[in-house]
Amino acid sequence: MNPVWIVDDDRSIRWVLEKALARESIPFEAYSTAQEALDALDAGGQPQVLVSDIRMPGESGLSLLEKVKARHPSLPVIIMTAYSDLDSAVAAFQGGAFEYLPKPFDVDHAIELVRRAIEESMHQGGAPAEADMAPEILGKAASMQDVFRAIGRLAQSHATVLINGESGTGKELVARALHRHSPRREAPFIAINTAAIPRDLLESELFGHERGAFTGATATRRGRFEQADGGTLFLDEIGDMPPELQTRLLRVLSDGHFYRVGGHSPIKSNVRVIAATHQNLEDRVKQGLFREDLFHRLNVIRLRIPPLRERREDIVLLAQHFMTKSAQELGVDAKRLSEPAMRYLQGLDFPGNVRQLENLCHWLTVMAPGQTVDVKDLPAELRAQPAREVTGDWVASLAAEVDRLIALKQPALFDYLVQEFERTLIRRALASTGGRRIESAQLLGIGRNTITRKIQELNIEGGRDADGDSE
Repeated sequence: MNPVWIVDDDRSIRWVLEKALARESIPFEAYSTAQEALDALDAGGQPQVLVSDIRMPGESGLSLLEKVKARHPSLPVIIMTAYSDLDSAVAAFQGGAFEYLPKPFDVDHAIELVRRAIEESMHQGGAPAEADMAPEILGKAASMQDVFRAIGRLAQSHATVLINGESGTGKELVARALHRHSPRREAPFIAINTAAIPRDLLESELFGHERGAFTGATATRRGRFEQADGGTLFLDEIGDMPPELQTRLLRVLSDGHFYRVGGHSPIKSNVRVIAATHQNLEDRVKQGLFREDLFHRLNVIRLRIPPLRERREDIVLLAQHFMTKSAQELGVDAKRLSEPAMRYLQGLDFPGNVRQLENLCHWLTVMAPGQTVDVKDLPAELRAQPAREVTGDWVASLAAEVDRLIALKQPALFDYLVQEFERTLIRRALASTGGRRIESAQLLGIGRNTITRKIQELNIEGGRDADGDSE
């Protein structure tokens, strides 16, 4: 199921709806203006249901309704409005709104409307076929919104694009979105991982070969450049391309022609090249491993895809999406993540990025014993990782650590955490006062005898009297 989109300039309204949808395990994305939602739509986003305020700075909800309905007539749209704004509500219905939600609203009633709209969407066949043409890109983090906006701005461009991002961040998804929203959308999108093909075969794979060009070349073969004619060629892991092929690629980008292996007639190339790499190409250039002139040819427009650890607010959204997707693929009911599990996942680094999270959700769909997935149901290697601070809220971080220790069956958990808490407080206070106990006790709001006793009980080294003598 695609996410429910919430469009409202009132942060408190967005927060209430986000919490309610998360509680019901309904994936969502939130936007503060109609233009943000339209940009996300242009970038390939596809809502299952749209919930929009009617009065917002810039474009109104009615304008958003009109534009969305022009593109996706079957998409259910719920318009939120004040009781005194019934004329606009009538206009919303005339514009094709599924329902209107008066403010202030009851949260349970709002979720009921959303569920009805989702059922209506499913009954009508769900999202338009366009959404099935390529995987979705989900993300409400500011860094992902920058990516969405860039895709939207490049919608009518033929420019070469260089995508930077760690393995598993979704570079090919972005490349496909760039193609799907470009003037070349009706032509082929051809993807090739240049690091996955032996260098002896890569030249033929890219440019094709003539019959008899080498041993085993029993017939003429069209390469990827010819197969992508009029469309887009995605070159993944371009940083690993051998030097001799870098020269050939530069020639194609420079004059628009290439030769098949063993060929003598130039072939015109009408291909948009999108390249991607997890490496720092500037460093590769300095090391003499990548041609500087080719780098500048590729680096016309650069997009950076953030790793998952830099967009932790998207982890829950993505996890809910992947849990639903895995359940659909396996033909089972979707499982939901408990609040502690969601908090714990948000504290993990996910070195494999979105791909690792997707694989985890598939594993949980198969292996988790119940319909609600808790921290103890996560793979052992994830439970063994310490929780990290997610939002600067130390209470939330403490909660995530408690969830982890409970899952690991930490003995005497209460005493353990209380002692660690006290030990940390006293050590930091002593560090800030140069080890002077009386000043440290005053900072903490406790007595000198108390801090002295705690230092002994907790085996804390250091600490001096006011006169400087260590005890």
